[in-house]
Amino acid sequence: MPGFIATSLLTLFLPSIAWAGENQLDLTTHWVGYAALAIFLVAYLLVMAEEFTHLRKSKPVIIAAGLIWALIAWVYQNHGFPHEVEHAIRHNLLEYAELMLFLLVAMTYINAMDERLVFEHLRIWLVRKGLGFRALFWITGLLAFFISPVADNLTTALLMCAVVLAVGGDNSRFVLLASINIVIAANAGGAFSPFGDITTLMVWQKDIQTPQGAVDFWTFFKLFIPSLVNWLIPAAIMVLAVPAEKPDPVAENGAMRRGAKRIMGLFLLTITTAVSFHNFLHIPPVIGMLTGLGYLQFFGYYLKKTRVKTETSELAEEAGQIGDPIAFDIFSSVARAEWDTLLFFYGVVMCVGGLGFIGYLAIASEVMYLQWGATYANVAVGVLSAIVDNIPVMFAVLTMTPDMSLGQWLLVTLTAGVGGSMLSIGSAAGVALMGQARGKYTFFGHLKWTPVIALGYVASIQTHLWLNSALFSG
Repeated sequence: MPGFIATSLLTLFLPSIAWAGENQLDLTTHWVGYAALAIFLVAYLLVMAEEFTHLRKSKPVIIAAGLIWALIAWVYQNHGFPHEVEHAIRHNLLEYAELMLFLLVAMTYINAMDERLVFEHLRIWLVRKGLGFRALFWITGLLAFFISPVADNLTTALLMCAVVLAVGGDNSRFVLLASINIVIAANAGGAFSPFGDITTLMVWQKDIQTPQGAVDFWTFFKLFIPSLVNWLIPAAIMVLAVPAEKPDPVAENGAMRRGAKRIMGLFLLTITTAVSFHNFLHIPPVIGMLTGLGYLQFFGYYLKKTRVKTETSELAEEAGQIGDPIAFDIFSSVARAEWDTLLFFYGVVMCVGGLGFIGYLAIASEVMYLQWGATYANVAVGVLSAIVDNIPVMFAVLTMTPDMSLGQWLLVTLTAGVGGSMLSIGSAAGVALMGQARGKYTFFGHLKWTPVIALGYVASIQTHLWLNSALFSG
């Protein structure tokens, strides 16, 4: 009798459920589907308001992910399909785990280099050069463009902004223009490297096959010139507004800690290992990255056993290094990883995965990639990533898995990577610099230059369509 009552109530409340496939329900017009959309929307509004609420962005999406999947599981349980949701969740968790562990190793290496004062040494070197504002504008942009393919765009932007503030902190106009330039350069530099941005890493690890070949490690470098165009065009216009002045020289001294250069070498070896494992052995690149973490662990053990306990030593000073007042601890570098970003990434993957399981991404894919066409859809992805974080946008595209040529997959990689530069809130680099250069680099200050940045966005797309036209043939 209770079972009959439950079934009757289910019939009343679930009138719009349709079959989407074998043991899969179409919930797109059901109240659970609408509730899932509402939950995700509220969560993402809280993410976008992080600057004002100071509520870390991972918290709302983690809650949203749990609620969405709980609603889905409840419906499936009542329809006698208790295991379909479990399998879908495990599939999404596996995708997240591979990317999370990959990013965790990369962040650990970046933190280890930071702890060994690699970035501080670079900052001091630039500050002591006594460069003019315009020269510094170009050099910080150029370095941001070439560092972000290896480090992430957030770390790169913070480093270059520290240089700008140290040299020209009193000149608000210079700080604003240089910060905008750094954000554009860091995002553009990350777009042509599998390691430069989470979105490019997602595309590489997805192991996408197209009629023109796979989107493999070296294929991304075909985006180098379009990415360069994306940065150079707005930079060439903005530099005309940079004050033609030379700031007062700043005298700072600093040296890297012992082992810094070897850690940089181990990071390159780790990248080589990950690429080799994927290209030659056909195993996930995360295995290569975790193997590289082992390299760093053994080297950390060596540093600990051969530690120079005094603050400095004659040999260390001659080598341009300082000693180890604090022993190197790899787990402190692991602890300093961007856990909020990693957990935000979990929430996004699970939320978007849930909406895809409901059936909404199939509808979006049909509208965007069949009705609009791949080129217009991929350009729209970049514009959307200026408003919404590019991680959920790109994960949604990868979940849709539209049938596209290699050229189109590279186009969406480019647009998702550089589209966020059009607004200060469109990328992690921009949001971070609004905090670091508070009062000087602002949302509206960036917004004034959005038309110029959009010009670079359009030019980079046209460059890719022209330069890599052979990759679009089907």
